[in-house]
Amino acid sequence: MDDLLKNYEPTIDQLFERCTENAPNFGVRSECFRASVTRTAQKYLFTNASESPSNEDLKQFFEQLQADDLFMALACANGNERAWWEFDQQHRAYLERVARHLAKTEVDAQEVIDSVYVELYGTRVVDGERVSKFSTYSGRGSLRGWLRTVIWHSLVDLHRAGHDELSLDEMTENIGEGAAHATFLEGAPGGENEMVDKIARDRYRAATVASIGKAFSSLDDHEKLLLLYYHVENLKLREIARLVENEGSPLRGWFQRKSQIREKDPGSRIHESTVMRWLEKSYAKVLQLFRHELRDIHGLKDEEIEICMSIATEDLSGPGLYQHLSTA
Repeated sequence: MDDLLKNYEPTIDQLFERCTENAPNFGVRSECFRASVTRTAQKYLFTNASESPSNEDLKQFFEQLQADDLFMALACANGNERAWWEFDQQHRAYLERVARHLAKTEVDAQEVIDSVYVELYGTRVVDGERVSKFSTYSGRGSLRGWLRTVIWHSLVDLHRAGHDELSLDEMTENIGEGAAHATFLEGAPGGENEMVDKIARDRYRAATVASIGKAFSSLDDHEKLLLLYYHVENLKLREIARLVENEGSPLRGWFQRKSQIREKDPGSRIHESTVMRWLEKSYAKVLQLFRHELRDIHGLKDEEIEICMSIATEDLSGPGLYQHLSTA
């Protein structure tokens, strides 16, 4: 298997060079592209252990591979800003059209779009890395065909859930705005609850509460407002995006991008993926400030900081975090 695929490495390299030429700002590394193509070939061509694919099978596989779509998916999975902008421009209208066609109501369609963007950006964190739904796209078939399937599955899940709103705990555990957010909200392994006695835990809890409060109070006004919109007022990503587009929004001035894209098109639409990236930056800042307070002000060591991380997750989630956000 490896020998057969090795013969096609020049073909994979040619595909990568073409994709890079078409989208030079996507930041996809050659080894990442090659690994993705190789996994797809192994999955679809080497299913029968007793029979290897012919050269004709491999040739047909590479001819039919949607390399440019795969290149964009890999870049979006890696969080590349330009790739996400291109994705919004090329596929947003299509996503909305399909969602409205499949959903029974406009509300359901908008709910599905929100859900799909959350999945695409990343709903799980594995080994500290955000896992984007884009990572499951193989390049077999068009990206739009794959997106149509993602929308359908999301719509099915929506109806199974009975349209219930997510709790703060579920939102913070599953929203996936990057490794920083997930690390802040996931308890450290090792079961500190069983390892730390009550007196020590109370001491760490006091440091945790003080440090969280300081971290939130140290945020800039626009960061506080963004977190308040999302976690206290429970606005959806699309609702925040529409607020930012409003000329009177206090967020608009700060969130005006300084990129050439926005300078050329100052009226361009804000999308859910953009709001998620803004949230990710805010979470990363909270995490950095929180750790700084614990280490430099309270003098805690790394293992003690992890205990405080656990306390923040287990004891201060839900109403506790609401309180800190609303009073920051």
